[in-house]
Amino acid sequence: MKILFLCTGNSCRSQMAEYTARALAPSEGFQVSSAGTDPQEIHPLTHRVLSEVGIQSSEAQSKDLDPDQLHKFDFVITLCGDARDRCPVLPSHVCQLHWPVEDPAAAPGSQAEKMEAFRRVQRELEQRIRQLFSSIDSGFAH
Repeated sequence: MKILFLCTGNSCRSQMAEYTARALAPSEGFQVSSAGTDPQEIHPLTHRVLSEVGIQSSEAQSKDLDPDQLHKFDFVITLCGDARDRCPVLPSHVCQLHWPVEDPAAAPGSQAEKMEAFRRVQRELEQRIRQLFSSIDSGFAH
């Protein structure tokens, strides 16, 4: 089972989703990756929030979306409207899901308030990923 998380920058949401899904994957049969339609440097708070929940992400790298590789995935999950709108048409066997998740990098306020936005997004992604794996395990992912 191959899953791709897609957002614009591949610097926050999709990285958190990729590493959280890797940590929660129910078996060895899962390959999880992420990409961006306009990749940017990974936001430092992405690593920090993942570290807080015991997920190591120091080897993470921002990656560009390769449309020629999309046919290899079972699921492509977009995490923002821009990525959904810019995602190429997928082959019929690929399940596209859209999870509109706030961009924590755009959160206003102090460093503590920004960190809380990153925590909130990580918790939401973890909940959605747990539900996805549960539905896959039950055979009802689409």
